Amino acid sequence: SSRRRHTRLRTVTGVQTCALPISNNHVIDGATKIEVSLFGEEDDQTYPAKLIGRDSLTDSALIQMTEMPNHPLPEAKFGDSSVMAAGDWVMAIGNPFNQGWTVTVGVVSAMSRPFTTDGRTNEMIQTDAAINPGNSGGPLLNLRGEVIGINTMIFTNGRAEGNIGIGFAVPINTVRDLLPQLQGGKVIRGRIGLQMT
Repeated sequence: SSRRRHTRLRTVTGVQTCALPISNNHVIDGATKIEVSLFGEEDDQTYPAKLIGRDSLTDSALIQMTEMPNHPLPEAKFGDSSVMAAGDWVMAIGNPFNQGWTVTVGVVSAMSRPFTTDGRTNEMIQTDAAINPGNSGGPLLNLRGEVIGINTMIFTNGRAEGNIGIGFAVPINTVRDLLPQLQGGKVIRGRIGLQMT
């Protein structure tokens, strides 16, 4: 069986002939078939894609469209997530609960929220912009429309599946720093085999 996954963020990197969308690792994890849908096209219009590289710590995945639309793809401009601060306005784009493309507005609630995966820590942007299931992999934008994060996850109260005002995005500077390794197919980090308790 195949699981259909859609990414929401599209960006064209250095190679002009290849579209390289960035999404979340958890969006494509376990997928046997990856398809990309584009805003502004028919709901059933998708383009096949393949995984190029992934990183579980930052929950990032780089995919490549293997078939292209007959029109130019818009390029998402990367901002500088390091200049964001609590209180800065942001917009989250996604397809919550598969209801169609949406934009929600909020503020940065906090920067550098630590999240630990496999004994390693990654710092996240916390926002109160509504992020719900289906928003994963979509961009978190500053007021200039620049991508400053990739929507990744939410906290819930255990009774509701949706947003309660605590969402998280991977800072785009983190992803930008990983792009060369993601393009190479994997991310390599050093590790010392010592643990203090």
